[in-house]
Amino acid sequence: QGIGSPSVYHAVIVIFLEFFAWGLLTAPTLVVLHETFPKHTFLMNGLIQGVKGLLSFLSAPLIGALSDVWGRKSFLLLTVFFTCAPIPLMKISPWWYFAVISVSGVFAVTFSVVFAYVADITQEHERSMAYGLVSATFAASLVISPAIGAYLGRVYGDSLVVVLATAIALLDICFILVAVPESLPEKMRPASWGAPISWEQADPFASLKKVGQDSIVLLICITVFLSYLPEAGQYSSFFLYLRQIMGFSSESVAAFIAVLGILSIIAQTVVLSLLMRSIGNKNTILLGLGFQILQLAWYGFGSEPWMMWAAGAVAAMSSITFPAVSALVSRTADADQQGVVQGMITGIRGLCNGLGPALYGFIFYIFHVELSELPMPESPSGGSVVAQYPLQQNSIIPGPPFLFGACSVLLALLVALFIPEHTNLNVRSSNWKKHCGSHGHPHSPQAPGEAKEPLLQDTNV
Repeated sequence: QGIGSPSVYHAVIVIFLEFFAWGLLTAPTLVVLHETFPKHTFLMNGLIQGVKGLLSFLSAPLIGALSDVWGRKSFLLLTVFFTCAPIPLMKISPWWYFAVISVSGVFAVTFSVVFAYVADITQEHERSMAYGLVSATFAASLVISPAIGAYLGRVYGDSLVVVLATAIALLDICFILVAVPESLPEKMRPASWGAPISWEQADPFASLKKVGQDSIVLLICITVFLSYLPEAGQYSSFFLYLRQIMGFSSESVAAFIAVLGILSIIAQTVVLSLLMRSIGNKNTILLGLGFQILQLAWYGFGSEPWMMWAAGAVAAMSSITFPAVSALVSRTADADQQGVVQGMITGIRGLCNGLGPALYGFIFYIFHVELSELPMPESPSGGSVVAQYPLQQNSIIPGPPFLFGACSVLLALLVALFIPEHTNLNVRSSNWKKHCGSHGHPHSPQAPGEAKEPLLQDTNV
C-alpha cells in the first residue's frame, strides 16, 4: 500500500507529473485547436474550457465527499487518469480529443483531492505551508515544460511530444498505484462502500448560499468574483491569442510562460510578504487589483509583441491578489467559520473557471477576432515568417475581452474599497455580539462596561 508513510512529497510529485505532461502540449494544442476549428477558434476554445470548468465546479464537492468515505488514493488515481485521458487522442482524432477534454471536467479535480490528502497528514499550523508548496509545484511544472514541448515539436515533430506527454501521464498513474500510500486507512473498509453521502455534501452551491449572511464576506466574495472571472477567461485563451493574433512563435509562447511563472513565484513569496508587512492586507489587495487593471488594459490595447512582454511583468505582480484575499478571509472570519468561508471563495473561483472562458470566447466571437490562416512555420534561416493579420489593420482594439476584464476588475476595486480592515472588523463584531446579548438600550447603565470589554480583549492587537 505505497512506499513509506503518507507525506506532502507524494502529493507534490503527483501534481508535478500531471501538469508537466499537459505543459508539454501547450504549443501542439494551439495548432490543433486552430486546425480543427479554423473559423471560430476562440469561440470553440471558450466553450470547451467553459464546459470543463462548469463540470469541475459541479462535481468537486461530490468527489470530495466520496473521497472522505472511500479514501484519497482511489480518487487520486481516478482524477489523474481521466484528466490525462485526452492526451493520446490529440494525434488520433482531434474531435474526440476536444470532446474528451470537455467531459473530463467531471473528474478534473485533482487539486481538490490533493488538498484533502495534504489535510489528512498535516497539522493545522503546517497546512498553509504545505498548500503553498503544492501551488508552487504547479507553477514550477509549467515553467520549463512548454519550452521543452515547443523545442521537441520543432525538431522532431508534435507526435513525439504527444508520446512523451502520454508516457509521463502513465508514469504518474503508476506512481499513484505503487508509491502513494492511503491517507485514510482506517476508513477503507468494505462496509464503507454503502455509507450514505448527504446531498448537502455534494451540493456545489451549498457554500455559495451562505455568501449573503455576512456583509463583509459578501463584499469579499463579490471582489473575488469580479476579479477572477476575467482572470479565468484570460488563462483559457491568452496563449492562443499570443500565437494567432500577436504572431508569437511556439518558442516565444513557451518563453513567455516561463518568465511569467518565475516572476509570479517571486511576487507571491518575496513581494507579497514585504507588502503585507509594510502596507497591510487590504492595501495589498487594492494594489494587486490595480496591477490587474493595468495588465488587462495593456493586453486589450497592445498591438506589438513588446507590449505583451511588458504587460506580462505587470501580470506577475497582479498574482498577489488572491493570496492576500485568502489571508484577509482567514483573519476576519471566526475560528469555527474558516472552512465555510474558504469554501465560499473556492466555490466562486470554480464557478468563474466555467463562466470566464465561455465569456471570453463569446466576446472574441462578437468582435470577429478570428484568423483565416495559421502563422507560417519558421523559415530555414531561423526567422519567423508570420502571415498577414487583417485584424490588426481594421481593428482599434486588438483584444476586446481583455478590455472588458479591466472594467470588471475596476468594479472589483471599487467594491474592495468598502472592505474594512480586519482589526476594525474584530472590534465591531465584538461590540455587535455584546449588544445583541444584552438587548439593552445604548444609553443603559450597562453600556460603559460593554464598551470597555472589547477594548480590553483587543489590546494585545
